[in-house]
Amino acid sequence: MLGAGFPADTISRGIALGADVIAIDGGSTDSGPYYLGASKPKTTRAAVLRDMRAILTGAARVGIPVIVGSCGTSGTDDGVEWLYAITRQVIEEEKLTGRRVARIYSEQDKVLIKQRVRDGRIHPLSPAAGLTAETVDGCEHIVGLMGHEPIVEALDSGANVVLAGRATDCAVIAAVPLMRGKPFGPTWHASKIAECGSLCTTGSGIGGVVVHIGDEGFVVEPVNVEDACTPQTVAAHMLYENTDPYRLREPAGTLDTSQAMYSALDERLVFVQGSQFEFESPTVKLEGSGIVGAQTLSIVGLRDPKLLARIDDWIESLDEFLHSRIPDVLGLAEEDYDIQMRPYGWNAVLGKIDPSGDPPREVGLVFCATAQDQETATAVAKFANPYLLHHALPGSDTVPSWSFMSSPAELERGALYSFMLNHVVEVSSPTELFPIKYTEEF
Repeated sequence: MLGAGFPADTISRGIALGADVIAIDGGSTDSGPYYLGASKPKTTRAAVLRDMRAILTGAARVGIPVIVGSCGTSGTDDGVEWLYAITRQVIEEEKLTGRRVARIYSEQDKVLIKQRVRDGRIHPLSPAAGLTAETVDGCEHIVGLMGHEPIVEALDSGANVVLAGRATDCAVIAAVPLMRGKPFGPTWHASKIAECGSLCTTGSGIGGVVVHIGDEGFVVEPVNVEDACTPQTVAAHMLYENTDPYRLREPAGTLDTSQAMYSALDERLVFVQGSQFEFESPTVKLEGSGIVGAQTLSIVGLRDPKLLARIDDWIESLDEFLHSRIPDVLGLAEEDYDIQMRPYGWNAVLGKIDPSGDPPREVGLVFCATAQDQETATAVAKFANPYLLHHALPGSDTVPSWSFMSSPAELERGALYSFMLNHVVEVSSPTELFPIKYTEEF
């Protein structure tokens, strides 16, 4: 992950192991819809600049290309330009020569998307419903996930630094071996295994791996000499962020690893063979994010054994009280606001499906007020303020006192974003939605 701060010698070690390309993922949807909706990077510029300096100088020294996918976290056009500015800074400061940069854009025009809806070329992925023009218009930004083909086009056109918009995690790794004629099965499988660097090893997960792809299979080798690959760590990565441990859909088709065999070559290297690829009509997955309201948080610390022994009762009682008073005091209808209380330290993540054990020693209760605008969300949180501090446990004849984490207690999150698209669009060519801009050599 670009900007995660890999060890300083990762690039030199990878090159020494024979790397033909440095491929790195610059983004993800893991952190939710904000980064796409707001078109802002999750990673800090200083960390990305540091990583790009190591990558670009190392690649230039030995004359191999660099590929970055999902620039700026979400792959919007802003994200591509943000990383391009960082790339230019490194090239100029380090006086690198012979660098030709390609910027591949993945952001989609709403007019085009709505036309393809009318043409019947956009289909929902379960459990999404059919796409409507209203949903498209509600998105702040829409991107398409490119496969390897636009990246290969950029490399074929002479680029040796490719800054791609939203791309599948595997596409940045698969591009060069497929361009050089390696078979699709081993290539896509190797790319899936290597997508998160050393997460497929016994190591800490912040280093890199080199995948050596041949005609019969591929070998996975950790860059860090203290890490090791085993058949279990490599095979297990097919489970990572995947609904089916044997099949993985990419724009060009589906990887099938059901017949794959994993063999240890020694204590650190694993050889994989038997991977297959099923070619299908190309499609591009769409991601869109839009504003659905605003949110204000308050965090209160609870450390009372009697309350914590009955924390579910207390939260239910407080919730009922607030809902009974807010319409009268604030003049809000039930549909005008939403309240959630998440007791971290007590089933905050899984809620009632989490088996309850012994009462915790302390809980941080996160109060979330959501409404269509920030003023209303904050008004709800402010009304709840004294009751978060002093609401009594049902049946108690005393008034408690807790403590807020901050002053003011209300933490305004601003616009609240939601993913709105879970659809694919049929395409005649896998490159048609992804224009490329080239910069002449520096």
